[in-house]
Amino acid sequence: MSASKILTVIAVLTLAGLTGLAPRVSTAADGDGQAAFAECAACHTADGTNQVGPTLKSIVGRNSASVPGFAYSNAMKRAQLQWTTEQLDEYIANPQAVVPGNVMPYAGMADATRRAALIAYLATLK
Repeated sequence: MSASKILTVIAVLTLAGLTGLAPRVSTAADGDGQAAFAECAACHTADGTNQVGPTLKSIVGRNSASVPGFAYSNAMKRAQLQWTTEQLDEYIANPQAVVPGNVMPYAGMADATRRAALIAYLATLK
């Protein structure tokens, strides 16, 4: 295969979000992020208030266990994560694998497209 064909394939795969070199760009509008948030809303808010879980407002870029006034588990306090889109994707897929011993009673979201839409929506919560 010629170099130009290889570059074309890489460009197409990158635009499709399939290479792992660049995250898939998703929006709440094209991926039902708000609908996916309904699973989170059982315990979390998007408005800055804490409920059973801490608020998810401004979560993207925030450090784990850093919302004032929320009583985090010891496991989450020890985790010392930064909630990048990549870290959120991994955590939402399988919370117990990322932070063993956390007390969030959620098994995870297996569907990568749904997670991407959710994370795109979370990124809008400023």
